[in-house]
Amino acid sequence: MSYKVLVVDDNIHNSKLIEGILLAEKEKYDIYFAEDGMEGFEKARRLQPDLILMDMRMPQLSGIDSLKMIREDPELREIPVIFITAYKTDENFAEAFKSGAFDFITKPLDINELKSRVRKALSVGQTLHRIRTKITQYEEERRKLEERATLTENAPNAFIIIDSVGNLEWANEGFENLHGISFADFVDAYGTNINQIKVFKDFTREVRRCFTTKKPSSVELRFKLPEKEKKWFQTFLTPQLDENNTVHKVIVVESDITPIMKKEEELYKQNRRMLQITERLEQANALLEAQKEEIEEQKKLIEDEQEKSERLLLNILPFEVARQLKSKGKAGTRYYRHVTVLFTDFKDFSKNTKELEPKDLVAILDDYFAKFDEITGKHYLEKIKTIGDSYMCAGGLPLRNNSNPVDAVLAGLEIQDYTNRLKVKSKPGIPAWDLRIGIHTGPVVAGVVGRKKFAYDIWSETVNAAARMENLGDINKVNISETTFEYVKDYFDCIHRGKINAKNVGEMDMYYVQRIKKEYSADEKGILPNDEFIRLVNKL
Repeated sequence: MSYKVLVVDDNIHNSKLIEGILLAEKEKYDIYFAEDGMEGFEKARRLQPDLILMDMRMPQLSGIDSLKMIREDPELREIPVIFITAYKTDENFAEAFKSGAFDFITKPLDINELKSRVRKALSVGQTLHRIRTKITQYEEERRKLEERATLTENAPNAFIIIDSVGNLEWANEGFENLHGISFADFVDAYGTNINQIKVFKDFTREVRRCFTTKKPSSVELRFKLPEKEKKWFQTFLTPQLDENNTVHKVIVVESDITPIMKKEEELYKQNRRMLQITERLEQANALLEAQKEEIEEQKKLIEDEQEKSERLLLNILPFEVARQLKSKGKAGTRYYRHVTVLFTDFKDFSKNTKELEPKDLVAILDDYFAKFDEITGKHYLEKIKTIGDSYMCAGGLPLRNNSNPVDAVLAGLEIQDYTNRLKVKSKPGIPAWDLRIGIHTGPVVAGVVGRKKFAYDIWSETVNAAARMENLGDINKVNISETTFEYVKDYFDCIHRGKINAKNVGEMDMYYVQRIKKEYSADEKGILPNDEFIRLVNKL
């Protein structure tokens, strides 16, 4: 079975990332895209997707407003919608679920979380579809039974006059049509007074009640003459009062409602059978659910093991490379024209750490590099490797994007800020670690070589130049090349250092990045970008 998934996001890179994650699944997905809320609503009406993944904040029409339109459309209101956004606040959560969102995922995306939430939403959607189908079937069956119960002709009527003492005075020709016996023959056979007629106890009881209450009444009565078919009559009794307010006549009008009553009996029997079928279906569904739960448990165990393997592979290789290795058995190399490489290195590392025990040294490095991983991942940078106390990452691969120079500089500022704050909290006896950061932008070749112990790496003069940027920078600074500067100068305050001779590279113009420009900064230090900054960079 193939599921239709509509991804609504004004950032095509986010949409393509989601597409890559879902297409790597064993389930079949047909992925469709929309770049704003209105386009998403219109495509949803045309495609009728099984699931919608929608960015919360978009130009023209936001994800919230688009969801409200979807929930108001009778054909779309049951489609599960999952919001995906970088703004993780309680207000956003409340607004999303109030608008009818099925679920809420925050950026940067966690691959396993996205896959799990998508599977859950599709499972709930399928269950609702099965329930709606069953209800429709039951309603159609009931409609057919009700149509069969509709009479095409009016039943004939019988008129009977009973005097003040209970004698049957007169009846019209309709009496014979209803009862199958003439009025005269009836009187000869059963008597002329209602107190003598024993075969119609219910009828005589209603007549006596009418004499007593002096009020009109209506009642459904069943008649069955000996050797005759059972019939139902709708009986109307109207007392006629004299000047003394005494009943001197009772007018009885009988209408044959046998066809209606038979249809009601048939309908009742059909309903009983439907109830029995429903009960058996519920019992069967209960058994199926129990089996399904057992299967799901086994499936979950298998999926857990698969996810462990995938997490291990993704901790070693980028997602795209890991997918190629899984599907083709090899990945190879690829040329990237526009990549930004970032190097970090601790100054006087050997000198400052020679007194530390090896296990303590590794633990401290692990703390630093774990935080570096968190920061670079948040800014869409791919960790390449660590060499001793050096840390290397790159932006713009394996998924290409135009914002990688800005992403790398943001990560560099945040890493320096984290390192400086950590020095303030350093323990007595442990010297402060000072960090240099260098960044350069240019072409690289990236991929996996060899057949054992796969490792993703990059090669080119760009890598060498980035290493020289780090080596020729100062502690607590982010040193960038002129190439990178040209990409980021509109967003950051930078200081030109002039031309500096770099070993094996030659003279290069270098710049220190001071901070994010004030008009684009969300904090006083110029480390965190504001919404306007994010909006501009997303257009790159």
